[in-house]
Amino acid sequence: MTQLEQEIQDPTSLAVAAASRGCPVYRADPYPVYRQLRETAPVSRLTPPHGVETYLITRYEDAKAALADPRISKDMYAAIDAYHTIFGDSSIALDDNMLFSDPPKHTRLRRIVNRAFTPRRIEVLRPRIQEITDTLLDNCAADEVVDLLPAFAFPLPLKVICELIGVPEEERDDVQEWCSVVARTGFSKGDKDRLADAESTLHRYFQELIARKRKNASDDLLSDLIRTQDEQGSLTDGELVSTLWILLFAGHKTTAYLIGNAVYNLLTHRDQLQRITTSPELLPNAIEEIIRFDGSVENATFRHALEDITIAGTLIPKGSLVQIAITSANRDPERFESPDDFDVTRQGVQSNHLGFGTGPHYCLGAPLARMEMQLALTSLFDRFPRIDLAESPKETEWLTVPFPAFRGLKRLPVMLNAH
Repeated sequence: MTQLEQEIQDPTSLAVAAASRGCPVYRADPYPVYRQLRETAPVSRLTPPHGVETYLITRYEDAKAALADPRISKDMYAAIDAYHTIFGDSSIALDDNMLFSDPPKHTRLRRIVNRAFTPRRIEVLRPRIQEITDTLLDNCAADEVVDLLPAFAFPLPLKVICELIGVPEEERDDVQEWCSVVARTGFSKGDKDRLADAESTLHRYFQELIARKRKNASDDLLSDLIRTQDEQGSLTDGELVSTLWILLFAGHKTTAYLIGNAVYNLLTHRDQLQRITTSPELLPNAIEEIIRFDGSVENATFRHALEDITIAGTLIPKGSLVQIAITSANRDPERFESPDDFDVTRQGVQSNHLGFGTGPHYCLGAPLARMEMQLALTSLFDRFPRIDLAESPKETEWLTVPFPAFRGLKRLPVMLNAH
């Protein structure tokens, strides 16, 4: 029995406390906690480490509705006190983007990025993504233990999004390190100080990169956005910096953790891996099932209630933070039969899971993430057909950042057996 279980005996109160505190044992396997909350407290009032009253939504239908509900705002500037409490002043300059805005601002910013982030531009990347994938795997020594996260899962989407945006190759390691500090940050004073330093550095870097691109434009997404700003005046300087940030950060972190989760779950469900190996046409559906079963986005980004709202019989007071548990919704038995079973042949999963969100804020980068996943997994398992975990699943460590947006592994040591 854990210390938390000794403190709290009531199952519902225990689940609420576990969700609030982000205890490692529950971070490793949050699904029993979410199951308890769905059954007994589908909208739970939490007191997370950041100290701002928050309501957690865990059922599928409630989550899907909340993701598109205009009464639940993404504009964190409108909840400025809560925003300062959680993140501090440094985050504001990087969060003036479509992810943290409502219509009409969200509509304007998304339309601009949509014009630059076209399906054609993404599809043209396919050969280059394959080339990056092959190079990374070439650098992984066969018949040795390799931590697949830093060796493969993270550099692949980072290199791809950097090339798409136009970040020079020699600057990408620094950018990844600054992004990692932001992703790992907790809520202590020390954590917030490190966050402020990383975000200030990123803000200066993006300003300098934009200035360089303005003088020497090329065929990349950032140059397109700069041309749009210069010709139409439809982006402020702050919005341009912030848009660059969110494309870079969201464009590699979620996919990196998703690749790790995919490999881990396929190696711990060998029967499902065998199905994909013998029937490669199942891979696209398998990726959707991975996103549903153990996706990399555990909780949607912060929202707040613009008015008093009642969901599942619980009143969410105006001004409260609203957190939507995507991974819980994707395991709701009211929506998915046998939701705790990992089944790569599951029907209709792509059109039903909430891993990429729904409504106006549906993930812009979903097509790119799917392409990266398909090429990464196909290449990895073709190159190393006897790949296996290098440690017991019981030794696996998951991210333990309190109240996480991401669900992912701290490390993924594997033995890359080629024969």
